[in-house]
Amino acid sequence: MNSKKVAFYTLGCKLNFSETSTVAREFESGGFTLAGKGEQADIYIINSCSVTEHADKKCRNIIRRIIKGNPDAIIAVTGCYAQLKPQEVASIKGVDLVIGNNEKGSVFEYVTSLNGVKSGVSIHSCEAEELTNFFSAFSSGDRTRAFLKVQDGCDYHCTYCTIPLARGASRNIPIRNLVDEAVQIASKGQREIVLTGVNTGDFGRTTGESFLDLLKALDKVEGIDRYRISSIEPNLLTDDIISFTSESSKFQPHFHIPLQSGCDRILALMRRRYNTGKFENRINAVRKVMPDAFFGIDVIVGFPGETDADFEATYEFLKRIKPSFLHVFPYSVRPNTPAAEYEDKVKPAVSSERVAKLMDLSDKLHGDFCSRFAGKEAEVLWESTRHGGYMFGYTGNYIRVRTPYDRTLINRISRVRLGDLNEDGTVDALLSL
Repeated sequence: MNSKKVAFYTLGCKLNFSETSTVAREFESGGFTLAGKGEQADIYIINSCSVTEHADKKCRNIIRRIIKGNPDAIIAVTGCYAQLKPQEVASIKGVDLVIGNNEKGSVFEYVTSLNGVKSGVSIHSCEAEELTNFFSAFSSGDRTRAFLKVQDGCDYHCTYCTIPLARGASRNIPIRNLVDEAVQIASKGQREIVLTGVNTGDFGRTTGESFLDLLKALDKVEGIDRYRISSIEPNLLTDDIISFTSESSKFQPHFHIPLQSGCDRILALMRRRYNTGKFENRINAVRKVMPDAFFGIDVIVGFPGETDADFEATYEFLKRIKPSFLHVFPYSVRPNTPAAEYEDKVKPAVSSERVAKLMDLSDKLHGDFCSRFAGKEAEVLWESTRHGGYMFGYTGNYIRVRTPYDRTLINRISRVRLGDLNEDGTVDALLSL
């Protein structure tokens, strides 16, 4: 039995977390031990993100910190930063392996082939047009929830985004394979699955199936009580999908939908495939059959050419449609994207002000959403996290609730009465129902 220890660092999206977890299982099967928090390891694997310039910088800092504290350890970097800028990653002294996204399924093979010997950096990567592999993945570290990768890549080519360069074209594996993976997740006792991908609603490009077909098949898997849909484009959130999820007892009234701008002029410059009218129509279509649905919405501020009037249009649009939560990002110049060449760049200080204004709005919208349910009953799936004497869980419509810690509740669904909103964004739950 190999007694070497391996540690993982994951940056970025849920997709990366599902992939890291799958790589970790392969190392465990190969006889390696996962290092505990703060424990030194013989091998470090960093699954990187490159969605913004800040993400690149954060990854470099983590790599250097690990190398400084563990100069003799094997350092492997994979993920989107490694795919887009392999030479930049390889230039960091102490890195042994740079592994692109097409080769992510071979991380274990590449690392173990070194036999623990640091002999200079090796790059395993390919060009964007060669990104055709699908690395099947799901997470298994959480006792309650799993992230299941159902789709990868994107064909949209929005002007600000490097995802088509980092992950290639939209692709997927057959529904039967994903059902098998959901069955595996259920066998481990996890009761909730979050469907992840770059553009989940685009599922079926490779196999000629549809996202709705996938939802219907997963709905039949025994042992899974809850599903959540992550990252579905508004133009792909069809009436049929909305109708099915509203009638399913397993698919939760919770949607993560990218908006990016509430100004039609900016949406056109971004080359998004909808306008604000279409977006609002989809929100209203969901609310018609799921009036208590939670909407998490992505917004980019400071896109080149965004005027004060454009930002105010976004602000007023969000005030009108009242999402439950906003994920706000300042625009970041990404090399090799059309927007990188656009003129009329927005000053960083202005972008920061706009981020702050939308975050304040998000706090109000989230508070208003949670407060609507004070005194009402809801079902909560409890997690194992313990903090300040409390444990936490989520309602079907993604309200985070807390109750005094009781280990017998972990991974159980219980009916509660919701209390008032706390300062930390949680809601107290009364369990005596």
